[in-house]
Amino acid sequence: MSELGYQKKGMSKRGKRKMVVALVLLGVAIATVLALTAFEENLLYFYSPTQIHDGEAPANRSFRVGGMVVDGSVQREQNSLAIRFDLSDNANVVPVTYSGILPDLFREGQGIVAIGKLDNQGLFIADEVLAKHDENYMPPEVHEALKAGEAANKAAQTLTN
Repeated sequence: MSELGYQKKGMSKRGKRKMVVALVLLGVAIATVLALTAFEENLLYFYSPTQIHDGEAPANRSFRVGGMVVDGSVQREQNSLAIRFDLSDNANVVPVTYSGILPDLFREGQGIVAIGKLDNQGLFIADEVLAKHDENYMPPEVHEALKAGEAANKAAQTLTN
């Protein structure tokens, strides 16, 4: 028996409350970490051909690349849905391969966004190809990448002159 005349059995109410609060906080922290990890894995960052050329794009995860389909670069395989084309931001070019049905608006000189991964040789393997929906629209990322590419080209030409 203790000095107070009773024997303590287990935790007090205050101790139990502290334990419950600690477990709830631990559960919330674990759930937050899992949610943020899943969110990060599902983000599709946009990279221009110049950023890919400079090595900024990840090699082991999906991302978006956008630009203009280079004139004369579209090569279709016979009896297959496979296609290969080059994508440019007016400064650098990224080779793209895709196997599937292309959007109706896909053509050379067209602004597109492709979703996929980069292989070890620098070839972008697209899982999906998106084309603009009318003549007046271009995805903002593609428009900005093209403007940056043009500015880089002008700067390079100025330095060589």
